[in-house]
Amino acid sequence: MTTNSKNKNHLNQKSKTILDVRSPIEFQGGHVEGSLNIPLQEIMNKIDQIKKLPKPIILCCASGMRSHQATILLQNQGIDCQNGGSWLDINF
Repeated sequence: MTTNSKNKNHLNQKSKTILDVRSPIEFQGGHVEGSLNIPLQEIMNKIDQIKKLPKPIILCCASGMRSHQATILLQNQGIDCQNGGSWLDINF
């Protein structure tokens, strides 16, 4: 999945959070500067923490699949977020 123009507009905003939902090992191998790492399987346990983050939240992973799942989970909790797709699309 690639970012769409709406996501790119969000990426240009100064107040935002980039949330990488890959595993810690994947995150250590490379990530968007300043992004936070909360693996997909931990998202629901960290809802209160995520709700306090600057909005919008842009989610990313390796291909966009896990970030899509995380986006749905967070949107169902009323959190302003977008799927940014691959962290490489956001980073470069």
